[in-house]
Amino acid sequence: MSYADLRVPKQQDQRAVSPPPRSWFRVRYLLAFWLFVLSGVAFLDRTNISIAGLQMSREYGLGDQKLGIIFSAFLVGYAIFQVPAGWLATRWGPRRALTLGAIWWGVTTACTAALPSTMAYAVSWLISIRFLLGAGEAIIYPAANQFVAQWVPFRERGFINGLIFAGVGAGSGLTPPLLNWLITHYGWRAAFWFSAGLGIAVGIAWWFMARDLPEEHPSVRDEELAESRDVPVRQLHRLQTTANAEDSSAKRRISGLKFFQRRDLLALMMGYFSFGYIAWIFFSWFFLYVAQARGVNLKTSALFTMVPLISMTICCLVGGALSDWITIRWGLRAGRCGLAAVALAATAVFLVLGSQARSAGTAVLILAAGAGALYLSQSSFWSVSVDLAGRSSGLFSSIVNMGGQIGGAVTASLTPWIAKRAGWTSAFGLAAFFAVAAAVCWLFVHPEQPLQLESSAGDGI
Repeated sequence: MSYADLRVPKQQDQRAVSPPPRSWFRVRYLLAFWLFVLSGVAFLDRTNISIAGLQMSREYGLGDQKLGIIFSAFLVGYAIFQVPAGWLATRWGPRRALTLGAIWWGVTTACTAALPSTMAYAVSWLISIRFLLGAGEAIIYPAANQFVAQWVPFRERGFINGLIFAGVGAGSGLTPPLLNWLITHYGWRAAFWFSAGLGIAVGIAWWFMARDLPEEHPSVRDEELAESRDVPVRQLHRLQTTANAEDSSAKRRISGLKFFQRRDLLALMMGYFSFGYIAWIFFSWFFLYVAQARGVNLKTSALFTMVPLISMTICCLVGGALSDWITIRWGLRAGRCGLAAVALAATAVFLVLGSQARSAGTAVLILAAGAGALYLSQSSFWSVSVDLAGRSSGLFSSIVNMGGQIGGAVTASLTPWIAKRAGWTSAFGLAAFFAVAAAVCWLFVHPEQPLQLESSAGDGI
């Protein structure tokens, strides 16, 4: 077998894994930080339209329903292309997949900025462009998860995944004031040109700094390579020799058909559907909720929109670190599943209380706590994919992520419909129901029982 595919054995006591001596610099931390940057830019590209939505609605003659369809177009493309993206991430590796993906995001975002409002069928073009943006962004997290599987030792998976997904809150939460300033002074198109240029730049930078495997990177020393393989340095040479002696055409992977023989996959998909439904209320509609339902001016709305997204960023990091800490001490089931279930149950409570708060400020703070609690569970969804599927985690996680994006697509259109007919309290109440459902789903996940590897020369699923 390839030593790049090594995983902690099924029966091994995870608490017995002791880290080797460490120096201050690790290439994987630099690359993980750049994945945080890529994640932030990806969410900047997908959520900038929510900040520019009011101006775009006036220019193109959109209402909330049409704007919701445009939001959903991105998520439909994102969901449909999850499995192809996961396959490409596994086949191409995270270096090439993410470079091409980031350039794609930049080009499609630039097309949005360049689309004239006087053009025939301009709204249809907007829907098509957002669909293509979603298709391109489908690669980001399956490729990042493939990086985690190939670069990150067992004891760090939760935190590294938390760092990567902290980019979601950073990209969505720290940029509204900047985008609002650009829109106020230069129009909404300037915000899209800025997002496009940034996406292309970070994608090119990733190409030059990244490699698919740690043994391919010139700056990775034996000490770090041994850490990535979860073995002592003294065993590394023997592991490499064994791997090189085997037939290079025979790759150890998991048959895609085995994914569907486990109820873990269905439970994770259903749980991530609920996660995506809740998260996209904050990404797509929270700015307009604060501005319209709470009667707050646009400048204050932009600032209020930052609060739940910053909460997501902080709690995503905390959740990843907590997941690793609990896992090392009490096992995978407690660290991944237990933490996620408790966090999602807390999310439901905060959503109900926040939607019923009297003042806008109090509502924002409580709902931000709900967003943070939600993102305490984020790392678990992706770390479990590596725990279960190992080297095939790019494909496995893409299937799970497809569930989340379907949930996001549903909320993009359903939330304004519910809010208009039954009020925002009902809209958040339904989100709370999904949070409870997601917590229950985690009871059926067993990361301590990984899928079994198969030897195959093929690349299909």
